Amino acid sequence: MQKIDLPERPDWREHAQEVGFTFADMHGEPYWDETSAYAFSLEQIETDIEDPATALHGMCREAVAHILQSEELLDRLAIPEAHRDLVAESWNRGDPEIYGRFDFAYDGNGPAKLLEYNADTPTSLYESAAFQWRWLEDQLAAGVLPEGSDQFNGIHEALVARFAEAFEPNSDLHFTAVSGNPEDYATVESMAWAAREAGLGAHYSDLEKIAISEDGQFLDDEDRVIGVLFKLYPWEDLLREDYANHIAGARCLFLEPAWKALLSNKGLLPVLWQMFEGHPNLLPAFFEDDIRDAIAGRGPAAAPVADAFERAEAQLIAGHVSKPILSREGASVSIIKAGSVIEQATNTAYAEHPRILQAYQPLPQFDGFRPVIGAWIVGDTCAGIGIREDRSRITQDLSRFKPHYITA
Repeated sequence: MQKIDLPERPDWREHAQEVGFTFADMHGEPYWDETSAYAFSLEQIETDIEDPATALHGMCREAVAHILQSEELLDRLAIPEAHRDLVAESWNRGDPEIYGRFDFAYDGNGPAKLLEYNADTPTSLYESAAFQWRWLEDQLAAGVLPEGSDQFNGIHEALVARFAEAFEPNSDLHFTAVSGNPEDYATVESMAWAAREAGLGAHYSDLEKIAISEDGQFLDDEDRVIGVLFKLYPWEDLLREDYANHIAGARCLFLEPAWKALLSNKGLLPVLWQMFEGHPNLLPAFFEDDIRDAIAGRGPAAAPVADAFERAEAQLIAGHVSKPILSREGASVSIIKAGSVIEQATNTAYAEHPRILQAYQPLPQFDGFRPVIGAWIVGDTCAGIGIREDRSRITQDLSRFKPHYITA
């Protein structure tokens, strides 16, 4: 894995405007940055990222079944009691999932380490699936990249195949996001584009314009009944709003399904460590309250947690990350080394939530920037990657997106 300086395409900004990539620059800073790119070997991609991501997704599905058998874990993940049946029923029915994104720390050597799973509403899909692929084609044509260079990017094709697998031809799907957010709209339109290629109908409606009919069904902004709804809106928020009371009777299939609320929650990380302790792609992780209780010897679970904590104690003392179970874009995250906070997010919007502690895995540094590998899962397999980098140790909403290629 290397970071290679490369010339920019002379007309890439004009092309970005033409295709609606209006957030390629944000707040006076580049979001899309092609002044350099990350280069990987095929073995690094296949052995260290693709195969482990696919395996981790299978482990996450095992974790869903495990969590649903435990009221204690549902409490720990703060799943509202009134809607636990909704979550469980979506799993038991086999409501289909479409996509998700693992975030990995990886430096080109040894196993990638899972930082978190953005399983419900991951963004940067358009940049990953489409714009960086156009970058590869253009730079190959210009002779900037060596002949035979490739990219780990079958995301769009995998989405088309997944929609075709999950729905009958000519099925009507609706797509929604909060209005006025170009990045969210780009993600939703990327999904709708794939659905149309799969032979499905795809209709967009702003989230705020969705209504409820007299018989309890959801309606779009043209009063059409919504039978399938892809919503770029997190379950942790939706389950705490009045609209959630209408979901069970609305006869509407949600994408992502309600059971994804269990995987987009950072409480998943200690559950995975409990189930698969020592797995090479996992970092030790614990519920903060569990560690306190274990140290104090309180509760029936104190002994096993204390034993697991003892096995990971040296690693956690050397460095750990404190994360709220519900958080986005690095908000309310702190990094502690040897008892001192070395970095914390300025955005504290999620500070009120219970926390987990996860062993600290430093991100590699390239020219002062720290990349995070986003491994995209479509259906049940890894289909490509996107890379975000930041000078900060905590990847945030304005962190830069970098293209990548596989060396010939």
